[in-house]
Amino acid sequence: MGAGMKTLSVITNVQIERAAAFPAKFADNPIRATSLDTIQRRNAILDAVFYDVDAIAEEETPDLAFWLAREGAIILVPPTGADRLKVFLTAEDFLKGAPSVAALAIAGVGSSALGAAAFARNVADAVQGPVAAVVSGYGLADVLTEALGGFFWFGALNSLRHAFEPLDSITKMFSRSENANKDLSWTRTSKDTETLISLLQDKRFTPGLLVGHSKGNLVLSEALYALVREQPKVAERLATRSRIVTISAKIGMPPLFKDVIDVVGEWDWFGALNSRPDIRADLVVPRAWHSTNPNFPMGMGIDVPQFLAHAMTMFETETPPVRTARLSLVLDAPQRAAAALRKSSPA
Repeated sequence: MGAGMKTLSVITNVQIERAAAFPAKFADNPIRATSLDTIQRRNAILDAVFYDVDAIAEEETPDLAFWLAREGAIILVPPTGADRLKVFLTAEDFLKGAPSVAALAIAGVGSSALGAAAFARNVADAVQGPVAAVVSGYGLADVLTEALGGFFWFGALNSLRHAFEPLDSITKMFSRSENANKDLSWTRTSKDTETLISLLQDKRFTPGLLVGHSKGNLVLSEALYALVREQPKVAERLATRSRIVTISAKIGMPPLFKDVIDVVGEWDWFGALNSRPDIRADLVVPRAWHSTNPNFPMGMGIDVPQFLAHAMTMFETETPPVRTARLSLVLDAPQRAAAALRKSSPA
C-alpha cells in the first residue's frame, strides 16, 4: 500500500472509531461531547500533516479513539514491529505496572492520541526501546486559547490556557467516568502538564531521554519548572540523569537542565515564531518545515528517527551551550507563572 493510501486508511479508521464512540461519550458528558467532537476530528486530520501516522498499524487505531485516550492519558509505544501499543487513562494506572521505558515523548500540534502515538513510535524506533507518550488532549481551555491566537504565539500567550482551566473542571463535573476516577481537578494547570509532573516525580519512572515537538516542548518546560519550584531535590535528580531534545520549537528549560539539544527545520517559520529568540539551534534540518511526517510534500518533513539519533550523538561529542539564568527568568516567565499558579491553587 502506498504511503498516501495508508495514511488515508489510518485516518479513516480513527474517525470511524470516534464516530462509534460518540454515543457513549455523549451519555457520559453531553456538554463536552458536543462542544469538542468536531474539533477533535479536525485534529486527527492535522496529525496526518504533522506526524508520521503511517507508523501506526491499522489494528492499533481502535485503541486511539478519543474515548480510550483522553487528555492526560499515557500510551506505551514500542518500536515498530516489537509489540502493540497500550493505553493507560491515568499516570497511576501506568505506574502500577512500572513499565521500563527508554524515553518520554510529548507531541503538541494536533493534540490527538494519534499524533502522540505516531511521534512516540518514531522516537521508539530511534532509541530502539519502548516510549511513554503523554496525550496533550484538547479541552475547552485549548479551544479558547486557540481562538485568541494562543497556539500561534504559544511562546508568549499559551499560558492563557491555564486561566480557562476552571471551565474544563466545571464541565467535567457532569462526566460520570471522570468523577468516578476522581479525575476532577481545580488546579490551574492543564491535565497534560499534571500527568507529566506525576510521572517525572515518581521514582519508578526513569527514562533517560525527554523529547518534545512543538507545543509539547512547552508542556515539558512547564512540568520541569513546577518540579524545580515544588520539589527541588526531585528536579536535581531528574536533571542529572535526563537528556532533553526539543523539536520544532526552541523552548527554555529550567537552567538546572543543561543537557538540551534543540532541533529545528531550516524553513520552519512557524517554529521560529514560537521559539525563544536567544536560543541557538543545535541541529538545523535542511529544507524542513514544522512537520515530522517524512512523507510531507517536497521532502519538508523532519525524519525523527534519523535526526534524533544524530542529536543523541551530539550529547557525546558536543557540549550544549549554557543558557543564563537571568534570561530564563525573563523569557520563561509563562512557564514560571504556570508553576506559581499550580502551587497557589487549592488541592
